Amino acid sequence: MTAIEFAKKMETDAIKFYGEASNRTRHPVGKKMFLTVMEDEKRHLEMLNRLLRGLDMDTTGLSNPINTVKTVFEQMKDEMMQRISASNDEMEAFRVAMDMEREGADLYKKTASESASDREKVLFERLAFEEERHFSIFSNTYSFMKDTGNWFLWDEKGIVEG
Repeated sequence: MTAIEFAKKMETDAIKFYGEASNRTRHPVGKKMFLTVMEDEKRHLEMLNRLLRGLDMDTTGLSNPINTVKTVFEQMKDEMMQRISASNDEMEAFRVAMDMEREGADLYKKTASESASDREKVLFERLAFEEERHFSIFSNTYSFMKDTGNWFLWDEKGIVEG
């Protein structure tokens, strides 16, 4: 199995996992995060397919996944303030997602450094960047779902005055 074929399998597995996780997650923020990252993974799969077919791909116009998530958080502000507690299964799904994204980023960095062509190198560097951002997204969402009140305090760099 080539590096590109293995990467395609990883992306396909991630799409399936995030789709299933979003279906099982009742917390609106958690559900939206899984769906948002799943769309990124679909885009990654298409980029890998284009590379395999020898087609050009433009990675310059791609946005940072963090920007997408900021938009999601802004759109869901009212729902986020509802005190919906996440189940242990939902929290475990986020821990698994963080592991998957960390491993994906590491693999893509390694593959980029070993790539024979510039096209492959650029693609795998971009995929590593996005997987690192996905890890941050899931880590931040995990913290939010675990302790919403303190998450807002720390995220906004607020100070408690007494």
